[in-house]
Amino acid sequence: MNDSQYRWLELLGVFILLPLVGFAARAHLQNWLIPALITLTAFCCFILLTDPHFKRFRLTSLGQFAAVRKRIATFFMVGALLSGVLYGIINQDNWFSYPLESPASWLMLLVLYPLLSVLPQELIFRTYFFHRYKRIIPSKTARVWLSAAVFALAHMVYGNFIAVVLAFAGGLLFSYTYAQSRSTAVCVLEHSIWGLWMFTLGIGSYIDSGAI
Repeated sequence: MNDSQYRWLELLGVFILLPLVGFAARAHLQNWLIPALITLTAFCCFILLTDPHFKRFRLTSLGQFAAVRKRIATFFMVGALLSGVLYGIINQDNWFSYPLESPASWLMLLVLYPLLSVLPQELIFRTYFFHRYKRIIPSKTARVWLSAAVFALAHMVYGNFIAVVLAFAGGLLFSYTYAQSRSTAVCVLEHSIWGLWMFTLGIGSYIDSGAI
């Protein structure tokens, strides 16, 4: 088996078969999602950091942040306004219920969510995925779409269609940001503000692992 064949097999196993197994066993995984995510992150980080072709500065550098910051801010302000109004209309009882009913838990979420959920996901689905499979998927556009697709597939573990749709939309946004900025830190920032807004608004109940 040559290197390209191995990478295709790895992509299939890690990003397609593993989420399908997680979906099938989702009833038993509620308290294990974060540990599983961290374990997979450790695996991906080991491969990245032992790869001499990986540019480690992508992990901490802001890269081409200047090229994406206006779009990130504009998309978020418009998206937050529209989602806030729409969700308030269709689900008024749950509108901003998390910070209002559990302020201490919500404040803890502001700290733990970026560290325990967003950072691992961006390392796996953006930094690792884009670098590891560049050789077998040379088209950056193809990697953006495929990264979003496997990101959505991974969210099947929550057992609801809304989580998958939100993950695909977010995956496209974050993958495009990574393709432009080439920075893990920028993607973590963008993913965090969107995720925290969703939890604050009430939509986060569809993607709550019970661990954060």
